[in-house]
Amino acid sequence: MTQSPTVVEVTAGAVSLGGRPILRGIDLEVRRGEVVALLGSNGSGKSTLVKAVVGLNPTTSGEIKLFGTPLGDFTRWSRLGYVPQRSTIAQGVPSSVWEVVASGRMSHRRPLMPLRRADRDAIDAAIEQVGLTDRIRHQVSTLSGGQQQRVLIARTLAGRPELLVLDEPNAGVDLASQYDIAETLAARAAEGATILVVLHELGPFEPLIDRAILMRDGRILYDGPPEGVSAGHDHGHHHHPPVRTPIGPRVVAPLDGA
Repeated sequence: MTQSPTVVEVTAGAVSLGGRPILRGIDLEVRRGEVVALLGSNGSGKSTLVKAVVGLNPTTSGEIKLFGTPLGDFTRWSRLGYVPQRSTIAQGVPSSVWEVVASGRMSHRRPLMPLRRADRDAIDAAIEQVGLTDRIRHQVSTLSGGQQQRVLIARTLAGRPELLVLDEPNAGVDLASQYDIAETLAARAAEGATILVVLHELGPFEPLIDRAILMRDGRILYDGPPEGVSAGHDHGHHHHPPVRTPIGPRVVAPLDGA
């Protein structure tokens, strides 16, 4: 059976911040259509790793490739969607949900050009996917933390990226919103997207995850089926909420490149 193409490849990756080594000897592959969770306690290096993958943390040694291209030569950033940890989305100039999500289409149009019908359809679809259609004109600052996180995810989904990288999307988010986020990502995975997500624990995401990677002290301790983490690897978090509704198996369809 032919393997899917590699979307993310890290070879002997190392990162130092402020002169202090954070990541050491990281070897990682994520293939097209996979949903991979990065797990580990605070300080294990998981957020540093995803920031290196998206080009925010430079490597001190080793190599990172996206879609087979060395990171330093990669230019097709519309193929990548990054959702950072809780941001300052509600600060600064007041913006509506629609306006924030619309900014996710910038890479698909020329500067100063008006939105096309395809852009507007993608924006509305992304807002619907995260369940915020009824708040489409609300100011983001009036939303709950979980709703603001869903706005960030919708902004990324609006760009229709092939690779989604999310850094702790559940941090500070109530359990109901965690399930909503997991179901949103399950739908995107069913469309063929590749997903790399940083989590403290699998929780509501567990039915969605193909592989779990456990990090400790800047190294990969485990890389395999998610049940292997639950069964025998203590990563400092024992509470696993019951799954509300099984997300179910997904059938990967070709990506819509709109």
